[in-house]
Amino acid sequence: MTHPFLDLPPLTAERFAAIADRVARLLDTRQDVVITQGEALLPLEGAIRAAAGPGTTALNVITGPYGQTFGDWLRDCGATVHDLSVPFHTAVSAEQVRAALAEHPETDFVSLVHAEAATGNTNPVAEIGEVVREHGALFYLDAVASVGAEPVLPDAWGVDLCVIGAQKAMGGPAGVSAISVSERAWSRMAANPHAPRRSYLSLLDWKERWIDGGRKALLHAPAQLEMLALEACLERIEAAGLTTVMSRHRRAALAVRAGVAALGGGLEPYVYEQREAAPVATTLRVPAGLVASELVTQALRSDPALPLAAGGGALAKEMIRVNHYGPDATPDAVHRSLSALGTALAERGLTVDPEGARRAADSAWQ
Repeated sequence: MTHPFLDLPPLTAERFAAIADRVARLLDTRQDVVITQGEALLPLEGAIRAAAGPGTTALNVITGPYGQTFGDWLRDCGATVHDLSVPFHTAVSAEQVRAALAEHPETDFVSLVHAEAATGNTNPVAEIGEVVREHGALFYLDAVASVGAEPVLPDAWGVDLCVIGAQKAMGGPAGVSAISVSERAWSRMAANPHAPRRSYLSLLDWKERWIDGGRKALLHAPAQLEMLALEACLERIEAAGLTTVMSRHRRAALAVRAGVAALGGGLEPYVYEQREAAPVATTLRVPAGLVASELVTQALRSDPALPLAAGGGALAKEMIRVNHYGPDATPDAVHRSLSALGTALAERGLTVDPEGARRAADSAWQ
């Protein structure tokens, strides 16, 4: 038998390189872009292990769970790590980063998550990048959740290692990811005797065998279907226009916040300040006495396809995530999510106004 997903001709090096060029255009970067053959945790970990080691002093900014993970990796590499933590319902400021760097002037590596889909906040990377650049440290950024929902500009922001994934706002596959790498970052990796080599985590292998080789021969058989899906999602973004795609995510976030305020029932935005809320997903705090995971389960009974999820770990008790990204960045997905949450709250005996929520969401979408 035949199948459209099977028996495809092998993906050529030329086509692989063309897809990487499209990612570079998406990021408006002149840096080298490597498409890594795995979920974004692959380049996130690979970049830290390549650029950090026993001689590294890192400032690790924690605004959510991924920031905590990066600190663990840095310590495992032997780096000296200073954590800058802020409450998960807020964002870090450039002034806080500046103060931390002044307190630890030996810092030569800064790690930051742009938008934390897990907590719903977003950080002012442009301003932070200026501070990091003035200090002279290498700047590592996780832009997996933000790309496609808000601007991601490694060159303009002075980001040396910028990791993206396609599975959220880009509406693409989870099985491949990408990283842009500055010349400064390549030099740091080359000078690090502990950087992974001949390893699936190795970025230097891609540099020496792929980029320096003129992108003529792939290191190994690529994830064919995922690469084709990435190409398709880039084509879709290009056709719609990146500005249009980002606007749709921003409007979805504004509509959810406005709708929740009108809905009542005790739900409120988890991230207090709208300017600190990520366009990719909106997190909500449930009223006292309710458990977020139970409320989500109740809401999903009417429509299991709704983009609703409880927070991870301990946050499952207090936080609901409305994952209005990719194909769910639409008024319909927002309306259905608010309606289902309103029904679940009403079944718990709370007073809600679903029609008021719909009107408020529609008004905010305009």
